[in-house]
Formats: sequence, C-alpha cells, structure tokens
Amino acid sequence: MTTDEKVVLEVDGLRMRYGSVDVLHDVTFQARHGEVLALLGPNGAGKTTTIEILEGFRTRSQGQVKVLGTDPEHGDERWRARLGVVLQSWRDHGKWRVGEFLAHLGTYYAAYATPRIQRPWNADELIKTVGLTEHAGKKLRTLSGGQRRRLDVAIGLVGRPELLFLDEPTSSFDPQARQMLHDLVRRLVGTGETTVLLTTHDLAEAEKLADRILVLNGGRIIADGTVGDLAQRIAGQDEVRWLRGGQRFVERTTDSTAFARELFARYGDDIQELEVHRASLEQTYLSLVHQAESTLEVTR
Repeated sequence: MTTDEKVVLEVDGLRMRYGSVDVLHDVTFQARHGEVLALLGPNGAGKTTTIEILEGFRTRSQGQVKVLGTDPEHGDERWRARLGVVLQSWRDHGKWRVGEFLAHLGTYYAAYATPRIQRPWNADELIKTVGLTEHAGKKLRTLSGGQRRRLDVAIGLVGRPELLFLDEPTSSFDPQARQMLHDLVRRLVGTGETTVLLTTHDLAEAEKLADRILVLNGGRIIADGTVGDLAQRIAGQDEVRWLRGGQRFVERTTDSTAFARELFARYGDDIQELEVHRASLEQTYLSLVHQAESTLEVTR
C-alpha cells in the first residue's frame, strides 16, 4: 500500500466471499485527490458490494483498503464525517421538514469540524444549490421522487465531504436536475474540495463527468483508464472522413488530431466536411463486457 498523501482511496487485493461464492476477486485500484472516478458494470458485477466495503458498511473477506488513510472497518465518527454518501434510496425521517432536517444534520458535522474538515453547508444555501428552495418547509414524505432525489444529494453534501460516494445519483432526475448535479460535481472537484466515486448505468453521464473509468464485471476489474484510453484499447483507431475535389475519403489513424492538421497543411481550403469518429464510451463498455464474458465462458 502506498503512503502517497494524494491517494484518497486505495484498494489492494480486495476479495469478498459469501459462503463458497466469491463475488469480488482481487479488486485493486486507487482514486486520487480531486478525481472523479466512475465505477461501471452490469447488474451483479459487484459494484454495490465494493462501495459498501469502502463506506465501512460491509466487512471484506480479504485484502487491504484505505479510505482517507483509514481502514473503513476501523473508521470512527470523525473519519465518517469526512465522507458524503448519496444512496440509491432511503425512507427514514419522513416527518421532518426539508430545511430543519438539513440544519439538524449540519450540527452533527459541525461537531467534528477541524482545520482539515470544513464547516458544513448552511442549510438555506444548500437547499438553494440543489433546487429545493420552494420545498424547504415541506415534510420529507410529501416530496416527489425527483425532489426526494435532490434531497438525497443535499444529504450527501451537507458536511462538505472530502470524498463523495454517488450511487446512481441521477435516477428519477429530469434533464434540468441532472444538469444541476453535473454542474455541482464539477464545481466541487474544480475547487479541490472533493474527490468523487460515481456508480451509474448512464454511460453518457460517466463519459461527461469522469476523469477515469473502472469497469467491473464478474467481481473483477476488467478495465481502468480514461475514456480515451479505453476507446483506444478497444477500437484502436479513429475514423477520419473528408471531402476533397468532390471525392470522399476515409482513413483510420491512431492520432486523428495530427492527421487532420496534416490534411489542412497539405490541402488547405480544399478539405471539406471533415469528420472524426471516435468510439463512444457505450461502444467501448459493451465491447469490454462482451470480451470478459466470452473469456469467462471459455475458462468454464
């Protein structure tokens, strides 16, 4: 395990077994300060188990894990106050009103504030940030699904976490709410406040937000890299199309930017309708999962 202080989350040889069944196999990865790391994978891949171990809610079978320098199995309340968690759903505290509930949570985080741990958000400011101003006086049980999801985000952010776990954060979100969350994540990461671990089935969302992508399948990490890295690994080459002198051309290249510059340097304004087609994250993800499943079938 490294001692690099820039490493916020470190997982080494993580295994999880239920009875005689291994659901995580030697999972190893890191997340660094200020990074948005997306954990992708089909249902049953082991994403939820991994996240619950990192959050300290589940005891692992084997391996080493450090979250903000601490083993989650031994994390105390001061350590937990440095984390933010946006769960897929929860049903508690329905009689509370939005504003008073967030203010109450803020007192918990304030009790653990240190020079390293920032003071919690002001409840009114946070309510405005997540778009719930008009609903601040409503009881939680009266909120719609989308409003409740905004509140879930507020709950995860109230302590100004150093590490934020976002588990399917935009489920039940309309496009406006989704954009709000995306802008908020960029702001948090851009100011250096927060590292984000994101799980999502929305591949466009992962492509938009993530600095790095992990693909988990069958309890194993089958890919780790930027969107570009993974696309390069699968597709290998970009496809460049253009029109010159009334004739259409298509070329495949590993460096489309350099290729396009060379085209314009050679032919200038004769180049028309230039298009560069790169493999999308969705295409890359589906290829990776298919390859992994094909390999698994062969080894059975």
